[in-house]
Amino acid sequence: MGIQDIIEGKKQWRAHMARVKALPPDYRIVYKEMQKYLFKVGPVDLIDGPLLPGIVDFFEEGAASGKGVLELIGSDVAAFCDDLIKDSRTYADLYQESIHPNPGTAEK
Repeated sequence: MGIQDIIEGKKQWRAHMARVKALPPDYRIVYKEMQKYLFKVGPVDLIDGPLLPGIVDFFEEGAASGKGVLELIGSDVAAFCDDLIKDSRTYADLYQESIHPNPGTAEK
């Protein structure tokens, strides 16, 4: 990763966060909670992947249609996030694989 990649990554992240700041307050609060949750348990490719920008797209559409954020995602934010990442490799998966490198082998 070169310096240009780092600079470009920062530009993209700042543009992403500017979109988040433009959301209505309730959407911003829920997005930040989702972001915290996903950074803890989320997929390995969270930063480089399409998940966070996709959430902002979804929230922008919901706000434009006049819906409340909980109308879109429901009252359980963690369950919504878990559903989004159900098919993704997470850091928890990597940790489990490091503890048990050969799944299916019996311990003696």
